[in-house]
Amino acid sequence: MATFIKPRVPRGMRDILPEQMLRRHYVINTVQEVFEAFGFEPLQTPALELSEVLMGKYGPDAEKLIYQAGHSGGKEDISLRYDLSVPLCRVIAMYPQLPKPFKRYQIAPVWRAERPQKGRYRQFYQCDADTVGSESMLADAENVSLIYQVLSRLGFKQFEININDRQLITGIGQFAGVPAEQLGGLYRSIDKLDKIGLDGVRAELGQNEIPEPVIAKLLPLLQIEGDAETVLSAFGEQLGDSAAAREGIAELQRLIGYLTMLGIPEECYRVNVAMVRGLEYYTGPIYETVVKEPKIGSITGGGRYDELIGSFSKQSYPATGTSFGIERIIDVMEAFDMFPPSIGKTVTDVLVSVFDDELMPASLKLATLLRQNGVRTEVYFRPARISAQIKYADNRGIPYVAILGSDEVSAGTVAIRNLATREQQTVARAEVVARIQQELRG
Repeated sequence: MATFIKPRVPRGMRDILPEQMLRRHYVINTVQEVFEAFGFEPLQTPALELSEVLMGKYGPDAEKLIYQAGHSGGKEDISLRYDLSVPLCRVIAMYPQLPKPFKRYQIAPVWRAERPQKGRYRQFYQCDADTVGSESMLADAENVSLIYQVLSRLGFKQFEININDRQLITGIGQFAGVPAEQLGGLYRSIDKLDKIGLDGVRAELGQNEIPEPVIAKLLPLLQIEGDAETVLSAFGEQLGDSAAAREGIAELQRLIGYLTMLGIPEECYRVNVAMVRGLEYYTGPIYETVVKEPKIGSITGGGRYDELIGSFSKQSYPATGTSFGIERIIDVMEAFDMFPPSIGKTVTDVLVSVFDDELMPASLKLATLLRQNGVRTEVYFRPARISAQIKYADNRGIPYVAILGSDEVSAGTVAIRNLATREQQTVARAEVVARIQQELRG
């Protein structure tokens, strides 16, 4: 008796079937169109990187999630990429002749050994756009504008782009008296404010051995709220003695000034000093987008990382970028039925019928004519009753069937069946392409 392997995939991985893939293509194509509208150009990097390229860039917690790879007899220590930013930095170091500023986008899978949950997978796509070689806050403002444009085009209404600056966070820590070696723990605790609340942050800071007087000085700063100008003015008054805070506030003021010029509505973003982002390589402005419903976590993230390229080359460059979490965006769009009706179950526009072997040449000739004129066409592979062929098209979600029986061939006509309305019309063969194209346009 044959032994069968139970068909399954590893935890956190999944198959994406054709109907789901059509929705993914719609989202990814929208993102790509916006990227290119801003002048970003495509780049591809390997799924595998040397482990030394990845390690030491993300922080110890993140690096525990990197998948080690290799093969029997392999002599290189390699890993699956964790994100697309570090491979970009490696590219910049390897190809210093690339003109600067260098604006690139990459849409590709990454791998992280995280605990799988709603909206979080171990293999998922990132859609990144990055600018290398410019210190201007306009580059960061473009990142925020990309987020706004993509989400608006996809139909998102209730989203908020949180903006902060790593230097401002450092200034807050210095003002409160947090020792430099404990700033990392401070960042991680502050970043949990939305999840565990102010009391939870207080307790966690205590567990990290941060003194109570420091905590008492720190927590009121996390409660400053208002529009961007109000928040930054308040921090300017409180932290004016900190050079890091002054620089962070100045960067955010320039960034927000550009957002105003770019026409980004104020209600779509806010300065949120409790948003930290976990990766250690950020050096300046950072941004993260959340949706009000459902509670699924951030759907975009990014920031400035001016020192990361220097880990690969003596010549470093300022850099900034943003990343879209396609999986979570799709989950939200499915939850709220945000996909347009034109995104159907199949790519096929028309099924051409086949009645018998003698009529097969006529069916194939019609299918070829339709394809040559941009109509996505399938042919039923073997002769069958027309009812069976219509049922097949219906099950697939194919909107039209071109019926070509002996009567139609003799008369030089084609019968076109609309499966949504069940209406059928007979047109001259010379008119069939134009009629189907008209039907598809609606």
